[in-house]
This record gives sequence, C-alpha cells and structure tokens, in this order.
Amino acid sequence: MDTPPRVAAPATPSPDELRAYYDLRMRRQARPDGPGAVVERVGGSLRQTGGPDGWDGVVWSGLDVGEADAVIAAHVAHFAALGRSFEWKLYGHDRLRPAAGRSGEDADGLAARLRAAGFVAEPAESLMVVEADRLPHRVPLPAGMRLHRLTGPDEADLVAEVHQAAFGDDRTRIRAWVCALLADRPAGSAVLVVLDGDRPLSAGRLEWDEGGEFAGLWGGGTVPAARGLGLYRALVAERARIAVERGVRWVQVDATDRSRPILDRLGFRTLTTTIPYVWTPPASTASRPG
Repeated sequence: MDTPPRVAAPATPSPDELRAYYDLRMRRQARPDGPGAVVERVGGSLRQTGGPDGWDGVVWSGLDVGEADAVIAAHVAHFAALGRSFEWKLYGHDRLRPAAGRSGEDADGLAARLRAAGFVAEPAESLMVVEADRLPHRVPLPAGMRLHRLTGPDEADLVAEVHQAAFGDDRTRIRAWVCALLADRPAGSAVLVVLDGDRPLSAGRLEWDEGGEFAGLWGGGTVPAARGLGLYRALVAERARIAVERGVRWVQVDATDRSRPILDRLGFRTLTTTIPYVWTPPASTASRPG
C-alpha cells in the first residue's frame, strides 16, 4: 500500500475536516515516535514496533471485512514472536469497509474481532486538539515551585519519580525510555517537570516532527499530594509555548476523564474518542510508556 500523498492543511477546518486531516497526518502518515521505533504497513493498517522501552501498537487501520481477521492475526503473531504486549488504538469513527461487491459497513465489527482475538479494552480516552497559539503560554505556579526542562539523560529520574507516584509505572523502565528519548531525539521533544526545590511534583512531554502541523502532549501527570494546584495547566501552557516557537499549529492530547475537564476549560475541542485494545502474551506483565 502506497503512502498517502502530502496535502495542505485546511485554513479554517471544521471539526470533521480537522479529524480527517489528523487521521491523514498523524495516523496514516505516522512516523516512529521514539528511539529505535519502526513503523510499517501491514495490509490496510499501520503499526509501530517500539524500541526496547517504547510504544508498540497499531496506529491506523482502514481494513475491509474480508481482510480484518488476517491482519489482526498478523499483528498478534508479530508481537507474540517478540514476547511483547501491544495496543490497537481504535478510534470512535473507525469502521470496517464492506467486502468487495457488497454494500453497507460493519460498524462494530473491528472491536468484536479484536475481543475475539484476545484483546482487552481499556478505558476510553478523548482525542482533543487546539491551535497552540490559542492556549495560555504561562500559568503561575505556587510560591517556591518552578518549571524545568530536562537537559539530558542524567535528569530522567525526575520524570520516573513522578510517573511512579502518579501512575504506579515501573520506574526503571520509564527512566530508560526517557534517557533514550533525550539522547536520540533532542530536536523533536521537550520533557518538563515542575519542581518544588529539588522534588519533582509533575511531569509531561511534548513531541513533534520537524515541519509537522501537530505536536502531542504526552505523559502528563502529577503526584497525588500536589493535585489541584494548577501544575498540569502550567505544563500544558509551557508545552504550547514551545510548540508555537517550533512552528507547530495544533497540539493534541489523548485525554483521560481526569484531564479532559481541564483541557475543555483551556479551549481544547474533542474530535473523537479512542479506546486502547491491548493484547498481552501469556505470562507477560510488560508495560509500555504512555
């Protein structure tokens, strides 16, 4: 399957036009999102095999009814051979196309096929997007706190400490992944923390492609004791400022129920939902950075 041609972004897109453009640029034309990652097409789908501590999953699918089961099986076989769990990001507007010569569409067929293949649905998230220059670029922090942008792999423990406290993530794995990101993609990412003295309380990262229209806000989290102080909003604002500085037009978030109300108030709009369907090999407890 050929790579879709590059097209210009709509000047003032409607929500449906922006969603279609997002699908094209960030899903059908997705690039590796971290150190050592490889993106490849399998039938009418696109998957990423991450580096040692990166994200593994299917980022886009435009499957028809006739090929769906075979493509799902191919992805399962690929990651089973690697001994890795992986995520199939199923968006709310994804549909299976009818088989050749037939009409109609199979609206719920892909989700049902994923469940039949052993995938387990995780809580739904909202794909939220806003133009970066419409966001506030500074949110005051409580007295004694400051924003800090990580300058090298030696500071990765700051993020790992936040993720362990906020999400229960494996600290060693997160540290290794952040180290690799800072070493291999310094020109396409920014990793930030909010510090109270030397203690990290909140963290988040911004990732973009050179010349791209979208940048992703990822990994935003705050330790439980510091929630409600505006730290997450401050991290969103600083990352939006960096995005504008880099020439990025839109920033996007896969928002949980916890962060969606904050992002609504900041001006983000919901384009669709996404449900992570996760397949895990037997006896595997591997986790991947979000």
